[in-house]
Amino acid sequence: MARARPEGEPDRDSEAGGSERAHPGGRPRDAAIDEAIILATRKRLVRDGYSRMTIGDIAADAKVTRPTLYRRWKNKFDLVVDALDYGFRRQRDMHTVDLAELEPRAALVEAVRRLDPAYSNPDAMVLMGNFAGEAGRTPDLLEILREHAVEPRVALVEEVLKQLRERRAVRADIDTRGIALMCFGSYFAAFYAGESTAALPERVVATLWPALAPDQQGP
Repeated sequence: MARARPEGEPDRDSEAGGSERAHPGGRPRDAAIDEAIILATRKRLVRDGYSRMTIGDIAADAKVTRPTLYRRWKNKFDLVVDALDYGFRRQRDMHTVDLAELEPRAALVEAVRRLDPAYSNPDAMVLMGNFAGEAGRTPDLLEILREHAVEPRVALVEEVLKQLRERRAVRADIDTRGIALMCFGSYFAAFYAGESTAALPERVVATLWPALAPDQQGP
């Protein structure tokens, strides 16, 4: 998930020290160290946000030296991109719903449930809020979040609605994109209102279903 580093973000190769950097024929990287740094970065993103978190804090949290970290990533931005991708890769299997054994309404409820930003990461709402706050300084981060965390979720609901339309389980003239965005927004509304989202999928679909179902089917 390559991204150009933001303007003003320094390239820290020189800070790592030539003797510490990986080189062809050198010993292979330790995957456990890589993961410790990635996990420390993810925690700092939630706790401090991108601007306030520092490489020094991340290295201390991961119990590694700064040269060890810079041997793997040139700058904070590149490290954060990989830390985000770590989470995205663990969530990719949630973006499909098998409708074969689900009734139409149950299929939509399941899709809306997976729309929840916190479906597999309880810190996702805070993380998204932090990145929204960085939009003016580091817009690439919000764009990464849109591409890899928001769009797959919204697209899942859209796809389920399209499949239900093909099955004639919902009206042919529904606005699949608009419905998906409303469902996604309901999680943010509940989060800021301090309400539980446990029953939200059922509540949202119960509200929408009478407007979605074909006239002959009824609510």
